[in-house]
Amino acid sequence: MKTISNKDNLQILYEDNHLIVVNKRAGDLVQGDKTGDLPLGEIVKQYIAEKYNKPGAVFLGVVHRLDRPTTGIVVFAKTSKALERLNKMFKERETQKTYWAVVKNLPPKEKETLTHFLKRNPKQNKSYAYEKEVPESKKAILEYQILKKLNNYFLLEIDLHTGRHHQIRSQLAAIGCPIKGDLKYGFDRSNPDGSIHLHARKLVLIHPVKKEEMTFLAPPPDEVIWNACL
Repeated sequence: MKTISNKDNLQILYEDNHLIVVNKRAGDLVQGDKTGDLPLGEIVKQYIAEKYNKPGAVFLGVVHRLDRPTTGIVVFAKTSKALERLNKMFKERETQKTYWAVVKNLPPKEKETLTHFLKRNPKQNKSYAYEKEVPESKKAILEYQILKKLNNYFLLEIDLHTGRHHQIRSQLAAIGCPIKGDLKYGFDRSNPDGSIHLHARKLVLIHPVKKEEMTFLAPPPDEVIWNACL
């Protein structure tokens, strides 16, 4: 899918001297890959350079990533000190991430903790979920609850306990609830814009310098089904 990004369309949720929090759109690459498309990190750098009239290279550290078809909160570090502290926070699971996902099939329970063992297939860029441990698999845990029943879909709220490759997509598919638009994990058709209905809705973290707890909330895309979720 082609990125639609440019710096004029950036939705910035928060910014200070140490970090910048962006609401990523579907199609945005967080970090460069083999496609050669302009990544979100470079677009944010352009924005910073112009806003603050910075003549030289702009420092911007990628702290975490979201899949390209996914939307929602992405944090970048504006200083090396902030990057180091944020990296440690994310690695040690000291942040709280909440996602929204829209699925067509009713999950088995209103609320449940899912535990699987995920094995990544790099060639397919896909993770497979198993009930029991298999060689080279990693334990994956998430909690979901049904937040809202729409006309033809269900809105789930998901709290991640681990951060695995395609974890939410793979685990929801494993219980028969692939995410809307997610062909890779078994949904029957793609979304027109190549997105999937998975949104990084909320992030709670301790500010790397001020040491205060901060909560960021990202509005989902302006789209019929997402609008029905609000």
